[in-house]
Amino acid sequence: MANSKLTTYLILIICFCFTVPSTGNVSKIPVENSLVQDKEPFVGVNIGTDVSDLLSATDLVSFLQVQKISHIRLYDANQDILKALAKTKIRVIISVPNNQLLAIGSSNTTAASWIDRYVVAYYPETLITGIAVGDEVLTTVPSSAPLLLPAIQSLYGALVAANLHTQIKVSTPHAASIILDTFPPSQAYFNQSLTSVMVPLLQFLSRTGSPLMMNLYPYYVFMENKGVVPLDNSLFKPLTPSKEMVDPNTLLHYTNVLDAMIDAAYVSMKNLNVTDVVVLVTESGWPSKGDSKEPYATKDNADTYNSNLIKHVLDRSGTPLHPEITSSVYIYELFNEDLRSPPVSEANWGLFYSNSTPVYLLHVSGSGTFLANDTTNQTFCIAMDGVDSKTLQTALDWACGPGRANCSEIQPGESCYQPNNVKNHASYAFDSYYQMEGKASGSCDFKGVAMITTTDPSHGSCVFPGSKMVSNKTRTVLNSTEVSGAAERLKFNTFHGSQISATTVAFCILLLIPFVTTR
Repeated sequence: MANSKLTTYLILIICFCFTVPSTGNVSKIPVENSLVQDKEPFVGVNIGTDVSDLLSATDLVSFLQVQKISHIRLYDANQDILKALAKTKIRVIISVPNNQLLAIGSSNTTAASWIDRYVVAYYPETLITGIAVGDEVLTTVPSSAPLLLPAIQSLYGALVAANLHTQIKVSTPHAASIILDTFPPSQAYFNQSLTSVMVPLLQFLSRTGSPLMMNLYPYYVFMENKGVVPLDNSLFKPLTPSKEMVDPNTLLHYTNVLDAMIDAAYVSMKNLNVTDVVVLVTESGWPSKGDSKEPYATKDNADTYNSNLIKHVLDRSGTPLHPEITSSVYIYELFNEDLRSPPVSEANWGLFYSNSTPVYLLHVSGSGTFLANDTTNQTFCIAMDGVDSKTLQTALDWACGPGRANCSEIQPGESCYQPNNVKNHASYAFDSYYQMEGKASGSCDFKGVAMITTTDPSHGSCVFPGSKMVSNKTRTVLNSTEVSGAAERLKFNTFHGSQISATTVAFCILLLIPFVTTR
């Protein structure tokens, strides 16, 4: 019996020691839940819904969790998504569409009803951090400008009544064009025709601790100023001192366009005697595809911009004018919105296709856990859906011919010959070329008929080249873009999935000492 008790006690100690979670890897949730009071700057994503086959709300939220996306902005207040976000710790900005400004701006009752329906009904289980009232109202629907501040004030009053005004901030996103003479930043100012709106709006933001929301796109600055603004400055590429932009009035050096745009906003606010409002970048990004008039809308440039943007924000280096303040940024956008009207770039701002496969692979290694869509060893190149057989055959012939891909496995009788169709054979050949080229940028394109995926396309006895390079023994991998049940799988921690803290180990040793010494 004594031995039995001793064994039982030892087992309990071991179980305790190896099931206590490490605190070292646990994300700390900020005490405050407001946009401005996040302890660290963050990168979030915008989620547009002009998508022909958008994921269901449940699958969308699971996908966000797998991708480690913790901040999102919606262009409405989709109740299915708000419900699915409950208890996920994902923070969300909800929006009042421009076409609802009249009703909310002219009726406190309507504003209170909106807050009850879309905020009170879901908060705090769903972490709503802000309300974006309209979108670029002053420049896209200037006739609604007189309604903007009344709508904001009515919604804020409803939040006060619900005692949520300190947790949830109210503001409105602006287009960069409300600021004139943005470079040098020291000479920037708000369009004077908007002064009657901007002055009381900024005073409201200052009084309530809310951010100035700005949609800032270095892509458009570059396109509108080609020959003046270098591409490297727009893409956050490392610059020699001679290529840095210098503000002649402050002698501050600017290594990238976005910092200059942010500082232009701070200077513009200062010119209206407001110095305590933080800039929140509610949209920024770079398109991955464009028409003949948009030659710089490429996957390489989109990858470079967004990867460097993420690193820049998470480096917490601030701007030349305000190195102590790093603006958080919401990338535009999560998915390509294929239903958007021309130009072509309008449908190609997304990090992912609507089927949740990445448009390109971000290079954000070392920038924490944000986005599983990072360069990893587990990526493949496959044929896109919906491409006609003749076009695929041409790309397949090039890959197996001039491209020198290893196409032996798709010959008759070989392991990847079945199913015997052009798409299957092209996918294998594309992946062979992609892996042979070291997954170099541009090696998975084939004139627009190929795409990168993190889903292993191997099947049956057919093992794709990417799988062979990862492991010759097994091809069982975690698909980082799989949404079904993915969030649940991530909840389990095993020995190799978490670390045991030094304190826990020391405590366990102390518990075991009596047994060692008595023996």
